[in-house]
Amino acid sequence: MTKRQIVAMGGGGFSMEPDNLALDRYVLEQAERPRPRVCFLPTASGDADAYCLNFFAAFANLDCQASTLSLFRPHTAELKPFLLAQDVIYVGGGNTKSMLALWREWGVDAILREAWASGTVLAGISAGAICWFEQGVTDSYPGQMSVMPCLGFLPGSCCPHYDGESERRPAYHRFLAAGQIMPGYAVDDGAALHFVDDQLWKVVSSRPSARAYAVEATDTEVVEQTLAAEYLLAGK
Repeated sequence: MTKRQIVAMGGGGFSMEPDNLALDRYVLEQAERPRPRVCFLPTASGDADAYCLNFFAAFANLDCQASTLSLFRPHTAELKPFLLAQDVIYVGGGNTKSMLALWREWGVDAILREAWASGTVLAGISAGAICWFEQGVTDSYPGQMSVMPCLGFLPGSCCPHYDGESERRPAYHRFLAAGQIMPGYAVDDGAALHFVDDQLWKVVSSRPSARAYAVEATDTEVVEQTLAAEYLLAGK
């Protein structure tokens, strides 16, 4: 039976920890094949050239076949066969709202769902993490945190950068307490949620202190449950 996998990183990876590729290496390992084909989608950054160069520089140190797909300067009109040929699709951070709008215009959202169903590992950081859930906490709107409907591959909500950006935790708590967002997960920089099908299978981290949490509102308070995390560099 085909295993559907998503690895959602609150922060970290090559763009935030260029000298620590533990999370990126973990993502590639989930493809369970030699030299997996990995495509980076930098849409949320406006396909920033520097972001793409950093991706190639980092993944040149990993045993894989790396590529990118720009929607501003696509190298092919055949987006579907190109993306479905990948073993891993890795989504970068940036503006979630703009990314999802562009994906829907190009039909990438539907292609990603098909890729996920066929066994391609989906992964990403920040915007590339919350996009897979029903809802996410985003700073896509200037000067404010807000709740955004996302793709809904995974149930519930997600808040990235939980320990890395001071406004994230209070905003998530505020939205939960007000009933504006459904229960879900908060993820520190350097931590990642690994889902198999639509169930959380494991939490992994690239640094010992990074954590993820299941977060929900009761009648009287917002409750965080710390999730056990596997530190990927333990013993190394």
